[in-house]
Amino acid sequence: MTIQAHIASLEKKHGALEEELQAVLASPSSDDRMIADIKRRKLKLKDQMERLKEATRH
Repeated sequence: MTIQAHIASLEKKHGALEEELQAVLASPSSDDRMIADIKRRKLKLKDQMERLKEATRH
C-alpha cells in the first residue's frame, strides 16, 4: 500500500468515526464514555495522517 493510499484509508475511517460521533451525539441517551472513545480514536487517526503527510513532504 502506498503512503497516499494509506492516508486515504485513514481519512475514510476518520470520516466514518465522525458519522458515528454525530449519531451518538444526536441520541438522547448519549454515553459520555462512548463519545470520549470515539473522539480519542479520531484524534489517533488524525495524528497518524499528519505523520504520514509530513513524511511525504520530506
